[in-house]
Amino acid sequence: MHKTVNEAVEVARRGYELWRGVSGIERGKKLLEVSRLIRSRSEELAQLECRDTNVAISEIRAGHITAAADCFEYFGCLAQTALQGTFMDLPHAGTGQHSFGYTRREPLGVCGGISAWNYPLMLSSWKAAPALACGNTMVLKPSELTPSTTLLLQEIICQAGIPEGVFQTVQGDHEAGAALCRHPGIAKISFTGSVETGRKVAAMCGEMLKPTTMELGGKSPLVIFKDAGLTTAVEATMLANFCNSGQACSNGTRVFVEEGFLEEYLEALLPRVEGIVVGDPFDDATQMGPLVSKAHRTKVATLIKTAMDDPQCQVLTGGVGEGLFVKPTVILSKSDETTVATTEIFGPVLTLHTFKTEEEAVQRANNTPYGLAGGVCSTDIRKAHRVAKDLEAGVTFINSYNICPVELPFGAFKQSGYGKENSAQAIHSYSQVKSVYVEEGIPDSGF
Repeated sequence: MHKTVNEAVEVARRGYELWRGVSGIERGKKLLEVSRLIRSRSEELAQLECRDTNVAISEIRAGHITAAADCFEYFGCLAQTALQGTFMDLPHAGTGQHSFGYTRREPLGVCGGISAWNYPLMLSSWKAAPALACGNTMVLKPSELTPSTTLLLQEIICQAGIPEGVFQTVQGDHEAGAALCRHPGIAKISFTGSVETGRKVAAMCGEMLKPTTMELGGKSPLVIFKDAGLTTAVEATMLANFCNSGQACSNGTRVFVEEGFLEEYLEALLPRVEGIVVGDPFDDATQMGPLVSKAHRTKVATLIKTAMDDPQCQVLTGGVGEGLFVKPTVILSKSDETTVATTEIFGPVLTLHTFKTEEEAVQRANNTPYGLAGGVCSTDIRKAHRVAKDLEAGVTFINSYNICPVELPFGAFKQSGYGKENSAQAIHSYSQVKSVYVEEGIPDSGF
């Protein structure tokens, strides 16, 4: 059902009065039922997600739907202990009197979510599941480009026996998002989207000192040492760049390859990239579908053409395709400062760079305002851990990429955002701590 922001917040407020009083165990049971229903309706969800996003349906089945179900399952299990407090004795030294204190972890209230178009069901689940596990309710605005699976998720949550109003969706463009941010009945906003829009969201919420979680864009590095081995190097590169038609904020689109390994690496990589099956996203054999929209395809194509005209760049394979399609593209960039090496393209496009030393690789990898993700490939485990530590990124991968289990926190450094989604860390994002002091004796004011 379509609702204005005001109507949705009011319904969510009434839902909160019911949901906050439900025990953690019972909330958990309901979330586990949501997970079961997502799995049982997975094909219906996959068809809708494919229609909206144009992502290959085989990838949606294996990734998008499974991730959403896993998320509700994880937070369903966590819900029974999510709101734990602490206890401490507080004796009065030398007086014989005694007091104690404890803390309560409590829900925030009605939370708002603004989700991106690239992983609509998964991102909606990442926001809704921990919020509901803590006893909050949520009003979520999906992208106007890809709203269908979030609407079906609302239906599934109601089907699971969760009271009406606990999870609401509102439809619309940036004006609906702004209304959600500025609404006094919204206690917190979780936003996924571009850095530019994230700044606007943070500013609007800042006017009311409203807490936010920001999961924004990136231009992440993947550092490949020559001791990594060809198989690991190539597989990590493919994972880092071509899932979801390259439309993922964490993608490792700046690939740094150690000198002396590039030629061998390219001999193995380029045939793999050229072998990606691009076509109808509803065809089970397709590995990569078209981009999400004409406007986005125009942006990506313009950046590829910029590289073609740049003497510092050499397009090794790929390029602009027909219609909404973009070919999987590999660009050798002689400089770290080319347009394609510094701009988040958000398509199946990577730039290659060479380096000589570990110190140089880390310095260049970190030379970006973004800090969402990063990766390193090496069989020298000490070096791999060292580089992972030194990368200025909230999520790092060793000998793999873009594997994001719900058990691990997902969030950024620098201008890629702040706050964490997933894992027990997300509980902190959707709850607040209250301190309670209890005097067992007679208080002495000292006056």
